[in-house]
Amino acid sequence: MGGCIHSTQDQAIQSEGGSSPSAAQASTLVPRKMPKSISISKQLASIKALKKGSDLEKAMTTAALIYRNFSDPDGKLGKATAKNLLQTQFRNFIAKQETKPNYQDILSELDYHTENKLDFEDFMILLLSITIMSDLLQEIWSVKIMK
Repeated sequence: MGGCIHSTQDQAIQSEGGSSPSAAQASTLVPRKMPKSISISKQLASIKALKKGSDLEKAMTTAALIYRNFSDPDGKLGKATAKNLLQTQFRNFIAKQETKPNYQDILSELDYHTENKLDFEDFMILLLSITIMSDLLQEIWSVKIMK
């Protein structure tokens, strides 16, 4: 996961028509406050409160860091960036969902946001909605738990 930041941003910038370094700097995909070279795992490790954190706390922190790294200076995530994140960072959850009406309904909700931008709360609702309807969730539920 940590090594995906740079390549994901490059793909998104190229798909939006920009290819020069100045286009990358002007893009909302360039992380704010954190250089591109710092991986999510290193950012996570730098949070002292999580040294003894639970797996769930680390998972939520990872989602927050990914959101922050890709959000614009106002802390919002553009619609195109959100879709790119789903395709690159959430691909196993969206696999085979593109043709399902529920998935299309979830994505169409992005169109209702003013300025086509999501705040962190809306982004997390988007992730949870996709997770709940995903075929992968059924596989997760079938995993045997040792007691």
